Amino acid sequence: MILGGYGPGFDGTPRRPPVDVTTTMDLAIAPLQITSAAKVPAARRKIRNFAASVVSADAADDVELMVSEAMANALIHGLGGALVTVIVTEKALRVEVRDHGPGFIIAGRVDHGRGLAIINALAPRWKSDADERGTCLWFEVDREVGL
Repeated sequence: MILGGYGPGFDGTPRRPPVDVTTTMDLAIAPLQITSAAKVPAARRKIRNFAASVVSADAADDVELMVSEAMANALIHGLGGALVTVIVTEKALRVEVRDHGPGFIIAGRVDHGRGLAIINALAPRWKSDADERGTCLWFEVDREVGL
């Protein structure tokens, strides 16, 4: 199952192709293991503080909100917590949230959160892939020249 990505978003707005992370790629901070909701605030702050050093203040605020939503989804729908990885390329900050859940969409459900809709609205590029190992939701935020 693949969600998001580079085609039109939920609202029909075009998406940009993903940044080539095979060029210059650095793990920004050590991957974070999120095993409970109690660990989300500290992880969110750590990622936001790092993001502020490589993207604009507004983009860092967006990263904080998106990573919070992605971690909540992983804890609610995944199995056994989540692994959050932050990667920096010359052109983008990328956050990956992996869990061991099957990944799914509940069509027409209004009693669930709006996490993916928020990510879709804020991230220039994002995608969610599910396979036999679990689900990986990633999003990218463009870096600005000089940051």
